[in-house]
Amino acid sequence: MIGRLCNVYKSAKTANLYLYVARDVGLVHVPEALLEKFGEPELALTIDLHPARTLAREDPIKVIAAIEENGFYLQLPPQPYIPKTL
Repeated sequence: MIGRLCNVYKSAKTANLYLYVARDVGLVHVPEALLEKFGEPELALTIDLHPARTLAREDPIKVIAAIEENGFYLQLPPQPYIPKTL
């Protein structure tokens, strides 16, 4: 598996919601319904994504595989911590 140059967009509607796409393809493969819920995509960064790259919350191999298979990867916001009661 080789790396890809990717654009990462942040959602204008939801905090910590990100969309990864191949830079050379862009948002072409992202379903319209998802884009409507996502809001106007704001370019957060462009990265050279490869298996050895460290991402804060995602496995780069899974992100690359999703981009290759679906044309995009949607990173959901982290779930809030709710402690279990005894």
